[in-house]
Amino acid sequence: MTDQQAHQFERGTDGPKVILVGLDGSDSSLRAVAYAAGLARRQRALLAIVYVQPVLAAGAALGVPVAGTTDEIAESLVAQIREAAEQVKGVFETRWEFHTFRGDPYNGLVRAADDLKADAVVVGASEQAGHRIIGSVAIRLVKAGRWPVTVVP
Repeated sequence: MTDQQAHQFERGTDGPKVILVGLDGSDSSLRAVAYAAGLARRQRALLAIVYVQPVLAAGAALGVPVAGTTDEIAESLVAQIREAAEQVKGVFETRWEFHTFRGDPYNGLVRAADDLKADAVVVGASEQAGHRIIGSVAIRLVKAGRWPVTVVP
């Protein structure tokens, strides 16, 4: 093998194939989707948008129709994404899929990243003050050390 063959660059094969982004409807998660969409477009990667439907055991025990409410939220988020995608169609083309998982946000995103074989994870910074003490989903994902994680403010 010559020196030139050993250091040959393969155009278009480097970089992530699947970029996962968490979406919960908060402003920071919407900014994270926009950022991840730009990354996916530039890398020609699939953008996997994930909404983790919370499992509220206390609400379910009281007879509150939790699943129906979270399904409505997911449908609303998909509608917003489709509308935004239509506005930039022809200018920016990004392949994307929307997925829902059930559970707490951290474990739902971990399961999604594993199931979808994500190469990178993008999340919005937590907007809750208590997370500075007990740790946010973003911090827990970074500490897991399983994927590159980008936290969007």
